[in-house]
Amino acid sequence: MPEKIKVVHTTSENPDFIFLYNTFDTFLWERYPELKTDYWGNNIIEFNPNVVIVYLDNKAVGCGCFKKYNGTTAELKRMFVLPEARGLGLAQLIISEVENKAIDHGFEVLILETLYKQIEAITLYQKVGFEIIDNYEPYVGLKNSICMSKSINI
Repeated sequence: MPEKIKVVHTTSENPDFIFLYNTFDTFLWERYPELKTDYWGNNIIEFNPNVVIVYLDNKAVGCGCFKKYNGTTAELKRMFVLPEARGLGLAQLIISEVENKAIDHGFEVLILETLYKQIEAITLYQKVGFEIIDNYEPYVGLKNSICMSKSINI
């Protein structure tokens, strides 16, 4: 039977989002234990009304959100798809939904930061139009960070 995909726009208080970003944090700190002290403060989620969750057969399997970086730029945050749901195009769907939501809020550019070992993520972001840029604050000087940018309000 085909799997049913559902997209939900919600807030950071959604229990499914909390589960997914905690799972994401566990994944990151297992992969990068040496970086936890440098990056932990950048992953604190304050209340955010711009969250997207993707459900596959009624199970939350992926998420993303954005937050304002400056007057024209939003930052893509907490992009994550559970390993068992990867390869289905869900990450691209989440990025598209987040981009559209950012455009609706008047943003023109979407930026993001990922870590150098996240080769799959970097490849995905490049596939959907992001380009590597110089590190922006608070990642300036952090050699493990890869920062990217994409014009979204064309």
